[in-house]
Amino acid sequence: MAQMTMIQAITNALDLELQRDERVLVFGEDVGHNGGVFRATEGLQKKYGAQRVFDTPLAESGICGLATGLAIQGFRPVAEIQFFGFVFEAMDQIAGQASRMRYRTGGRFHCPVVYRAPFGGGVKTPELHSDSLEGLFVQTPGLKVVVPSNPYDAKGLLIAAIRDNDPVLFLEHMKLYRSFRQEVPDEAYTLPIGQANVVRPGKDVTVIAYGAMVHTAIKAADEWAKARGIEAEVIDLRTISPIDIDTIVTSIKKTHRAVVVQEAQRSAGVAAEVIAQINEHAIYHLEGPVLRITPPDTVYPFTLIEDEWIPSPKQVVGGLERVMNL
Repeated sequence: MAQMTMIQAITNALDLELQRDERVLVFGEDVGHNGGVFRATEGLQKKYGAQRVFDTPLAESGICGLATGLAIQGFRPVAEIQFFGFVFEAMDQIAGQASRMRYRTGGRFHCPVVYRAPFGGGVKTPELHSDSLEGLFVQTPGLKVVVPSNPYDAKGLLIAAIRDNDPVLFLEHMKLYRSFRQEVPDEAYTLPIGQANVVRPGKDVTVIAYGAMVHTAIKAADEWAKARGIEAEVIDLRTISPIDIDTIVTSIKKTHRAVVVQEAQRSAGVAAEVIAQINEHAIYHLEGPVLRITPPDTVYPFTLIEDEWIPSPKQVVGGLERVMNL
């Protein structure tokens, strides 16, 4: 096994799938010669040629529209949206066209597109570059939404997404790209889309998170255990549409308490959906209400106050204290 950063794991996954299946195409702004703004596609155009790894105009609607057309003609496009905050330009192509293709055509056509997009705060980017807009897409039928939190998951989930016959929105938190390394197998492997992972076992309270907030939750749980001797179980959702409610319910039956952490604004997001499903499937196992740890319902702030806006381990610990005292 090699020690890889998350960006290296993503590059490796793309490389293996381009090699395995000639129907796989990779395109987006600057992904060819330059290898992408984060170098996720570095070296791939040189290896596979400009017919399979190529640059596009600066037009998200065109990128995602091209992906839809190619997909229904038998290709497996991987389209990069350079920053997730620019997805507004492609809402119709993703939510109005690709996600509906199987239904609209009575199963005659599939739309196996992967939309890759970096997102997330903590790296001091300009406006619209860090926004967590995943809540806009978890209510889109026919679209799967994946958010890995580590290199191993990123490779396995990206390969699974490329091989999936339905469109997948694959979101990559920028802060995690090069923040740590992890052992990742050299060969191709897949992880099941729609299956969460218990990343820290515990018995007293369940903490549910995704993306970079998984690491915030683990840090908070470790600090809390040292200070209070109380053990939190941390679940990494990995996929936020569909949500793996079975893993969550199994944990809550053991801990009887839950906290959900997300980086996106508070209202109508993944945390709200998780809490709704917990109430539907596990309310009789709870000893108190499920709490949310989120930023406020404001526009993503400018960089000077970004760190005050994003949930911190201290805030998560505060939420754990509250839920234990309910």
